[in-house]
Amino acid sequence: MKMLLAIALGGAIGAVSRYGVVVAAGRWFGFGFPWGTLAVNIVGSLVIGLMFQMLEHRFPGIDPAWRGLIVVGFLGALTTYSSFALDAADLFLRGEIAAVSIYISATLIGALTGVASGLAIGKMLWA
Repeated sequence: MKMLLAIALGGAIGAVSRYGVVVAAGRWFGFGFPWGTLAVNIVGSLVIGLMFQMLEHRFPGIDPAWRGLIVVGFLGALTTYSSFALDAADLFLRGEIAAVSIYISATLIGALTGVASGLAIGKMLWA
């Protein structure tokens, strides 16, 4: 029960955070391209790599509920790919083929680079 509550709390915070970033990015850069979803997916991927390494090496005995709250709940809700898929489909259905191609490529490359960078940085800091 403790783990479920931790994940639920982290998920609520992550979802609200994602919404805030999407709205802020839309106000700053316009709502025609999913800048906010792209940003949370890339930055969230970097942070999930960092957090994985930190929790694994710096705090190996941490209560598993904290890992659930941070990694599964918060970062899982922050970087959900269902938003990515919906934004990509919307661009495609609007006929913006170049934009959808750039968005998909930037998200995948950025997220993979983010995770790899987070893992590498975390390993240097905590392994």
